[in-house]
Amino acid sequence: MPGVIIKPGDPLDKMMRIFKKQVEKAGIIGDLKKKMHYEKPSIRLKKKSIAARKRRMKQMRKLGQID
Repeated sequence: MPGVIIKPGDPLDKMMRIFKKQVEKAGIIGDLKKKMHYEKPSIRLKKKSIAARKRRMKQMRKLGQID
């Protein structure tokens, strides 16, 4: 869980930037967006396979196997 210890005299905007970086690094915002709407398991699986297919095609293009 991200958290920032604030010392007296520290600027608030600096602490906010540090906190935002920690939240972003922990991936909390992404998880929150995923959980905002229910996604059926079949749709989740379909999206996962499409993403894998895209990664595979990108890798093949990078290696020069597909034009």
